[in-house]
Amino acid sequence: MSLLRANFPGSGGDFAPLFRLLDDYDDHRSSRNQSAVRSFSPRFDIRESEDAYHFDGELPGISQKDIDIEFSDPQTLVVKGHTEREYHTSEPGEAKEGAKKSDESKPTHRFWASERSVGEFQRVFSFPTPVDQHNVKASLKNGILAIQVPKASATASKKITIE
Repeated sequence: MSLLRANFPGSGGDFAPLFRLLDDYDDHRSSRNQSAVRSFSPRFDIRESEDAYHFDGELPGISQKDIDIEFSDPQTLVVKGHTEREYHTSEPGEAKEGAKKSDESKPTHRFWASERSVGEFQRVFSFPTPVDQHNVKASLKNGILAIQVPKASATASKKITIE
């Protein structure tokens, strides 16, 4: 996916809702195939400043250890990882002192809805200009992954002397 896909000349960002609808449809279609590994595509806001590209991605409930950020080539950033479904609510009677239940006696649940994103995720971003891979900064706070990718400084031409 191109980094600036919604910034076609003259679009003014008018196609952003259409792209989101297409992404949602693709997510829905892929979630219907139960034999495949479940996957999802986290949403990112991408901004460009004079000296860097800034990414802010929604990864709620995903710990830092489950996220990998790497360059697959000098112009391509890959953000990938995985998450599993966790529950923090207990059944009535489960939390009683002295009462131990084996795994076999736990009630099975019938889902009414399953809307949370689980499984593996991957986003690939290609840069239109050279970037400085060695000074990338990333942080995860309150479920928002922030990545700052500095643009590479313009290389000055170097004159070669003949000896």
